[in-house]
Amino acid sequence: MDFKFTEEEEAFRRDVRSFMRSEWTLGSIDIEDPDAFAGARAFEKKMADRGWRTMHWPKEYGGQGATHMMQIIMREEMSYVGARILDGQGVHMIGPCIMVHGTEEQKKRFLPPIARCEVIWAQGFSEPNAGSDLASLQLRAVKDGDDFILNGQKTWTSAGTVGDWIHVMARTDSNAPKHRGISYFVVDMKSPGITVMPILNMAGMAGFTDTYFDNVRVPKDQMIGEENRGWYVAMTTLDFERSSISFAAESAKTLEELVKWAKETKRDGKAIIDESVARHKLAEMAIEIEVARLINYNVAYMQTKGLIPAYQASMAKTFGTELHQRLARTGMDLMGLYGGLDGKSAWAQLSGRIKYLYLWTIGETIYAGSNEIQRNIMAQRGLGLPRE
Repeated sequence: MDFKFTEEEEAFRRDVRSFMRSEWTLGSIDIEDPDAFAGARAFEKKMADRGWRTMHWPKEYGGQGATHMMQIIMREEMSYVGARILDGQGVHMIGPCIMVHGTEEQKKRFLPPIARCEVIWAQGFSEPNAGSDLASLQLRAVKDGDDFILNGQKTWTSAGTVGDWIHVMARTDSNAPKHRGISYFVVDMKSPGITVMPILNMAGMAGFTDTYFDNVRVPKDQMIGEENRGWYVAMTTLDFERSSISFAAESAKTLEELVKWAKETKRDGKAIIDESVARHKLAEMAIEIEVARLINYNVAYMQTKGLIPAYQASMAKTFGTELHQRLARTGMDLMGLYGGLDGKSAWAQLSGRIKYLYLWTIGETIYAGSNEIQRNIMAQRGLGLPRE
């Protein structure tokens, strides 16, 4: 097996790397911070001007028709420097989903604004009593002439405070089996009856919201796919969400910072890197990061061959998120009590980034389908094991 990239791909990586190093000047992004939001949006528009934001899309929808390997190079280099696409929902999830399941009119209406960086999408899947068991959702959509009337609540809504549109799953047939009475809608966030309330996470950021729908009227031409078949449309969306090299790339950058810190920081008169336990922990993280990269490269390779990486995407999500958690714990172990200080403290190590990572990564094994659910997918689709 040849693990090398082509000359064209390596040249593209150098170009992207140079762009990221010069254009991304922000740290972690709190979308509630107006200056950080504006800076990230300006960066995103520069990417759109280069055609990089949706480079993996077909040309007729505003993309470049780039290969999956080019796309994974782009995402890897972005994640390494911490760069972020605020409209990740549009670029990586609902946009590709509309390409697969949308009508031609829907494609022409919704895809170009995403490609031009003119819109931000939010996601409305989870509910207070429907998270990992997503098919138990209760947001109701009742037909009323040429519209549907939506009532209910979504929670953990990504980009809820800044979204222009939201893609949601709603129950359109309460008498059908729970997987078969769901439809998939795209909804204007400015529609009367929508209320959003930010949720402050344990890392101190409000990246999610509760979203309430009170008699929200949605035209029926904003249903994606067939009525009562929305569950299967959503599974397409989630397969796009779960395959991401970002966990490996972000971990690689964090590990580099930890190694540098361990070389420069002394304890009991010697550098921490000279302690055998510390050295072995860091080496183990380096090995796991390389494994995570190769799992994601395999997903991209399968996509280039027209294959569907269903359980392989679950492997990438599970290993990548748990790697992120292990790396955060390793950093906390090496720093001791100093690791619990945030960036405001004069004694904080690495500006408090390890503490933030330690808190943030707890949610990574839960969102996009908990890792317990991912293991079920791997068991059933990968190993052929029965459900019971």
